[in-house]
Amino acid sequence: MQPLEVISRKRDGAEHSPDEIEFLLSAYLSGQVADYQMAAWLMAVCIRGMTRAETLALTMAMVRSGEVLDLSGIDGVKVDKHSTGGVGDKVTLIAGPLAAACGVKVPKLSGRALAHTGGTLDKLESVPGLTVDLEPERFIRQVKEIGIAVAAQSPRMVPADKALYALRDVTATVPSIPLIASSVMSKKIAAGADAIVLDVKFGRGAFMPDVQSATELAEEMVWLGEGAGRRTVALITAMDNPLGQSIGNALEVKEALDVLSGHGDKELVDVSLRVAGEMCRLAGVSKDPAEALRSGAGREKFEQMLSAQGGRLQDGLPVAANVVPIVATTRGYVESIDALEVALVALELGAGRLRKEDKVDPSAGLVIQLQVGDRVSAEDPLVWVNARTRELAEKVAPRLRAAWKLSPHEVNRPPHVLARVDKDGVTKAR
Repeated sequence: MQPLEVISRKRDGAEHSPDEIEFLLSAYLSGQVADYQMAAWLMAVCIRGMTRAETLALTMAMVRSGEVLDLSGIDGVKVDKHSTGGVGDKVTLIAGPLAAACGVKVPKLSGRALAHTGGTLDKLESVPGLTVDLEPERFIRQVKEIGIAVAAQSPRMVPADKALYALRDVTATVPSIPLIASSVMSKKIAAGADAIVLDVKFGRGAFMPDVQSATELAEEMVWLGEGAGRRTVALITAMDNPLGQSIGNALEVKEALDVLSGHGDKELVDVSLRVAGEMCRLAGVSKDPAEALRSGAGREKFEQMLSAQGGRLQDGLPVAANVVPIVATTRGYVESIDALEVALVALELGAGRLRKEDKVDPSAGLVIQLQVGDRVSAEDPLVWVNARTRELAEKVAPRLRAAWKLSPHEVNRPPHVLARVDKDGVTKAR
C-alpha cells in the first residue's frame, strides 16, 4: 500500500477499507507518512466525509494505537460519562456520585480544558491535597471499594488521537463529525467501561452550534460506541446560557457540594439527575438517583471519592481575595445570558488556560445571582466576580453587564435537555 494511493482515494470520494485506515494511521505514527500528507488526508475527510464503517475503523485503529484499560477485575457493569463541554458544566461531579451511591461502578478518565474554564480535573484539583494522577491499580481498587474514581488519562492511551488532533488544530480540519466522533469515542473505548453516557451540548457556549449538528454528532458517537460493543446513550442539552450558578474551579466544586446537599439550581439538578438516571439504566440498577440526592448518599459518596484521592475538604476550598458584585443598570427580566462571553470573562480572570502550560487560578470565577427568567431591578447584583484583584473585577464589569440581555416582559427558562439518542434513534425529552 502507498500513502499517496490511500490519500487520493479519499480525495476522489472512495470508501476506505479498514486495512487502508490502519495502514495510514500506523504509517503516520511511525513517521513514514509526513505531516503534510496526513493533513491532506484530513482535509479530504472534511470535504468528502466518511461512512460509519470508515469512522468505526478509524476509531478502533486509534484505540489500538495505545494502551486499553482492563476493568474486568471490577464486578458489575462499569459506566463512563462524557460531556462535550460547556460553561459551568459540573455535572460529572454530581451525576457520578449519585450513580455510584445507587450502586453503579463509575470509572471515569477525564481531561483538562485548554480554553474558557477548567476541565473536570482542574475542578477536582482545587480541593486541597487531591490528586488525579492515579496508577491503574489504585484507580481500579478505588472503583471496587467506593464505586467511583475520576482520574487523568494515561498519555499512553490513544496516542494517535493526540497526534491527529494537534495536526487538525493547525490545519482547519477540526469541524468534521467523523473526526470529532472518533476522537471522543476512541478515548472512551480505551478507558475500558462497558457502557457510556454522553452529554452532547449545543449553543453559544458549546462546540456544536445548534441542535441539528449536536444530534448528528450524538448519533455518530452512539453508533461508534455500540459498534465497539459498548452500550451507549446520549442526551442533547442546551448551552446558550451557563449551567448552574458557578463558573470557575473551586466555585464549581462548592456548587456541586451544595447540589448534593439539596440546595441546587433547578436546571443543574435536572440534567444531573437525568444523566445519573441513564447511568443507572445502562448498569441495570433500579435505585433512583433522586432518592440518593434526597438522602444525602450522593454527597457522602462524593466526599468518599475526594478523600480516597487525598482531598482534604476540611482545609477549605480556595477563596478569591476580591468578591465584587456587578449590578444591573436597568430593570426587567433576564432573557438570556451569553454563555460564551461569560466563559471568556472567566478565562480572563484566570479560571481557564489558553496554553497547556498556563496556571489555573482555582479561586477565580463567577457566581451568577440572577438567572434566565429572574426579575431585575436597577442596582440588583447580576453576578459576583471572584478575582485576585479588585481592578481586574472592575475591568470585566462592562463585558458582564452586556452578557445579560434583559426583556421588559416575563421570560420562561427554556428546557435544558432536548432529546435522547440511543441505538434505536432520537426521541424528544419529556
